[in-house]
Amino acid sequence: MPRLSAGLLLYRMVDGAVEVLLGHPGGPFWARRDDGAWSIPKGEYTLDEDPWVAAQREFREELGAPAPTGDPLQLEPVKQAGGKIVTVFAVRGDFDPATAVSNTFTLEWPRGSGALREFPEIDRVAWFPVAAARVKLIAGQRPVLDQLMAAIDAESE
Repeated sequence: MPRLSAGLLLYRMVDGAVEVLLGHPGGPFWARRDDGAWSIPKGEYTLDEDPWVAAQREFREELGAPAPTGDPLQLEPVKQAGGKIVTVFAVRGDFDPATAVSNTFTLEWPRGSGALREFPEIDRVAWFPVAAARVKLIAGQRPVLDQLMAAIDAESE
């Protein structure tokens, strides 16, 4: 059974261009990585849980604020390289990245040292135009940008 993850892709229009909100994973593994490292705020859920509810929970945990209100647009699930299936909901709204406060995780660092350290799950949050987001996002999540743009184009027709 593949692992399931649900996320909320917040988007906004700025001067006629679509921007999306992405988070950079915290911890030592990701510290020096930028392009291809950012992610949609997301987290795992179980089959008996509603993915939209999980996406809202993960947004709150990873950004420290309630998920924005609005009608969610469910995009087609994508499969990441490790096999995780990610269901993404797009919601139009706004968020000030400076207010983000992420939950944390514990990791032995340096590895083998016996020392446990706390790291934020998301260490940076930023808005990106879709073209820049294609570069920043991990490869397995990039297809949701095409889906989002197609949905926005369909709405404007």
